[in-house]
Amino acid sequence: MPVYLDHAATTPLSAPALAALTQELSRSANPSSLHGSGRRARATVEQSREVIAAAAGAHSSEVIFTSGGTEADNLAVKGLFWQRRDADPRRIRILAGSTEHAAVQDTVEWLAKHEGAEVVWLPVDAEGRIRLDALAAELDDGGADTVALITVMWANNEVGTIAPIAGVVALAQPHGIPVHSDAVQAFGSVPVDFKASGLSAMSVSAHKIGGPVGIGALFLGRDVKLVPVLHGGGQERNVRSGTLDMPSIAAFAAAAQDAAAHLAEESLRISTLRDTLIAGVHQAVPEAVLRGVDPGQNPAHRLPGNAHFTFPGCEGDSLLFLLDMAGIESSTGSACTAGVPRPSHVLLAMGLDEDTARGAQRFTLGHTSTPGDVEKFVAALPAAHAMAKQAGMAAHVSTIQTASTRG
Repeated sequence: MPVYLDHAATTPLSAPALAALTQELSRSANPSSLHGSGRRARATVEQSREVIAAAAGAHSSEVIFTSGGTEADNLAVKGLFWQRRDADPRRIRILAGSTEHAAVQDTVEWLAKHEGAEVVWLPVDAEGRIRLDALAAELDDGGADTVALITVMWANNEVGTIAPIAGVVALAQPHGIPVHSDAVQAFGSVPVDFKASGLSAMSVSAHKIGGPVGIGALFLGRDVKLVPVLHGGGQERNVRSGTLDMPSIAAFAAAAQDAAAHLAEESLRISTLRDTLIAGVHQAVPEAVLRGVDPGQNPAHRLPGNAHFTFPGCEGDSLLFLLDMAGIESSTGSACTAGVPRPSHVLLAMGLDEDTARGAQRFTLGHTSTPGDVEKFVAALPAAHAMAKQAGMAAHVSTIQTASTRG
């Protein structure tokens, strides 16, 4: 069996989720039907909604089921933009973090191209943390009157840096500006409390926490209004129409309940493995540079399962394939842009040059990770790195255009 170090892309089904999914697949029905089977399916959906809400510090009425994080991000960003612009035509600006996941970044860019949105990409520091001073400057001197929404991801999917969400919300609230956060990487890995956060909207996805692929949720404040992206039967508060996937929702709830129940102990276990992995990389390849927040200095500001490095003079894709041949499965960055030969926009926003960014490799741990996995990886790394470095950097002509480098 290969050593799987790509849990940030997706993590295997947890035992409770698999049991729930298997059970409900054998007796599926449409939760909107009025007969007995339909009512039983509806009861399962509503019980699951309550479980998921409790795991995220939300009220059950604030859980809007979607097909995953990407749909939840689209629904939040487009829906909030249209709602706020319709209420006041001056509100056409979107303030977004420059290291956002493609699900947010591409949605924002689509709104700019097709709906007249004006985008401000908020800069980050060298560790990938959003700069609150830049956000404050955009809201000063009447600038807040033209802002439709702010969107900042809770934890970065590539380098694992946790954003100062409380600071973002504190700056937005006096102006009544809704804040959305993509919490796909944070939920189930670190404490997430929707009510306490003050967010208007928050996106999560089941397959990052041991649930199935194809189900997620948008947490939407009870008083928050947005324009739907999908229209149809009016399910989910008339916000997201479509027949609900009851078996996947039940499995999502089982995974969320399991993750919440073991959050503290599992975070400690995984962060300990991560620190061992980081130490092993430094010993095996001293020139490797850890990117993001140093967990030795600020452990609360980095996801427990994330270790992201750049390897000087080494093409990230080459290292990935050589590790894969050695039975180690890792990533160069976001799985949603895998296979695209370009430097990470996250690393460029953090101030790295293109050649340095091209040497990126992300190792992420999860609920199936063991000390043996880390040992096998550290043992395989020196040979794979030596071969990748010998191959060198592929010749390329840069055409990179990212949120942080556009004029």
